[in-house]
Amino acid sequence: MDLSQVTNVTEFEAIAKKKLPKMVYDYFASGAEDEWTLKENRSAFSRILFRPRILIDVSSIDISTTILGFNVSMPIMIAPTAMQKMAHPEGEFAIARAASSASTIMTLSSWGTSSIEEVASTGPGLRFFQLYVYKDRNVVRNLVKRAEKAGYKAIALTVDTPRLGRREADFKNRFNLPPHLTLKNFEGMDIGKFDKNAEDSGLTKYVAGLVDRSLSWKDIAWLKTITHLPILVKGVITAEDAKIAVQTGAAGIIVSNHGARQLDYVPATIMALEEVVQAVQGKIPVFLDGGVRRGTDVFKALALGAAGIFVGRPIIWSLAADGEAGVSKALEMLREEFELTMALSGCRSIKEITRKHITAPWDRAQITPRL
Repeated sequence: MDLSQVTNVTEFEAIAKKKLPKMVYDYFASGAEDEWTLKENRSAFSRILFRPRILIDVSSIDISTTILGFNVSMPIMIAPTAMQKMAHPEGEFAIARAASSASTIMTLSSWGTSSIEEVASTGPGLRFFQLYVYKDRNVVRNLVKRAEKAGYKAIALTVDTPRLGRREADFKNRFNLPPHLTLKNFEGMDIGKFDKNAEDSGLTKYVAGLVDRSLSWKDIAWLKTITHLPILVKGVITAEDAKIAVQTGAAGIIVSNHGARQLDYVPATIMALEEVVQAVQGKIPVFLDGGVRRGTDVFKALALGAAGIFVGRPIIWSLAADGEAGVSKALEMLREEFELTMALSGCRSIKEITRKHITAPWDRAQITPRL
């Protein structure tokens, strides 16, 4: 497909698939085990319907909002994705520049193929840093301090990865980081590369050897002693854990199932969202990632109580397709679709999007999500 003919973000994937080596495409595209949750992350959005209001003056619409007190142009942000230079030589640099141009937030992965400092050097922009906790806490302390010094505005702590999910495509491909790339945040350290002799997935062996399986709620308190940055807990999908996140002093929650790459047969994030929102009772903001492909998806998430959403795979596919220009185009298409959805639903600002603008499956069954 000619890039000029791309009309929505899902169409970038076919272009990316043609451009990328099979091992790389499969790494970004695949989910865990049967990939039921991978499919459900998308299909669940289709079961939520609109209740649009009519005869409202929508000649002027404002889609800007604030995230943790920072002004952004829209509630559409970029999720952390590892090893972005596998998708395009500019990798994290291109995504950082596109996010800055769009006046929105980029989240850099701990496992970036560009470092914290390199991404910061691309210019001004709002950036969060996604954190994996290593067994060696000095590594963690170093990452957090570097992010803080480089001007990142929050830590997104991934909490759903004590072990790596069973990603069978990676096993079949014997996935490994291409030899010309390293995990740049660990350059010069033994933990900057995967084992090339791993029998199945180099990443699986890497996580098993280095990531701390003992991570628990008490470690949020520890993180708060080493940084003044707000901590977002990324990977919450139940009310029980949402309540604990509030109690432990988290600044926000990201409802996430890791792009369906960890435990299969968990709910789609859009289906788990309202349960989490109700549990926190407005005490901290709740965000969502997973399955967002349309501006309509963004509206549905906000109607269910999300303060904003993070987009993952569409950003990678647009990056692979056309670098920074592709990412900018993807963000602009989502922005335009979201604004159109607001207009056709009778909403002129983010605060006017309410639960009454949608109907969810549990409404039609006359039940309430369990808390």
